[in-house]
Amino acid sequence: MRKITASFFISLDGVVEDPQDWHFPYFDDAMGAAVGKQLETADTLLIGRVTYDSFAGAWPEREAEGGEDAVFATILGDMRKVVVSNSELDFTWRNSEQLRGDLTDGARALKAEPGGDIAISGSPSVVRQLLDAGLVDELHLLVHPIAVRKGARLFGDEESTQPLRLLSSTAFESGVLHLVYGPDTETRAGGYDEAKGHL
Repeated sequence: MRKITASFFISLDGVVEDPQDWHFPYFDDAMGAAVGKQLETADTLLIGRVTYDSFAGAWPEREAEGGEDAVFATILGDMRKVVVSNSELDFTWRNSEQLRGDLTDGARALKAEPGGDIAISGSPSVVRQLLDAGLVDELHLLVHPIAVRKGARLFGDEESTQPLRLLSSTAFESGVLHLVYGPDTETRAGGYDEAKGHL
């Protein structure tokens, strides 16, 4: 069974929208290595339409220019890209296809196929749905030491909680924390009466 791994640049106050406006001052070799490591075991990129449009509008051109980021652009271009959208899409970026039908059914089918990991970059609405369905194996949060104060957050105002289990944590010299979470299947209970024994 293939793994689904999702990653976000995220602020201290949970904002994931428009990271290009606030995360670049913190991008360094350590963060680049973390991003690269998530992708090195993946051969499929599962993303929403907004993220796809952003990527397709930038990475093919960077690959063609042959600059410092051309190698990474080529890796993304060579990957199979499965795009989640309810609208009919026309693709200009190679190896792109549209996920048809229900997202969770499609993700389960992708996980059952042979191959490497399935990576998700950005695409918060896609990740929220797959977390609710228990289909995300690893959630990578690159937590930046900045409160952005505006913009969409990874987790909205849903009524249900989302328990997660910390798999690893790494602090970068930039102050960014790389936190990796997985599903938490342990049933937890308790209130103040149980907690006060630890005070």
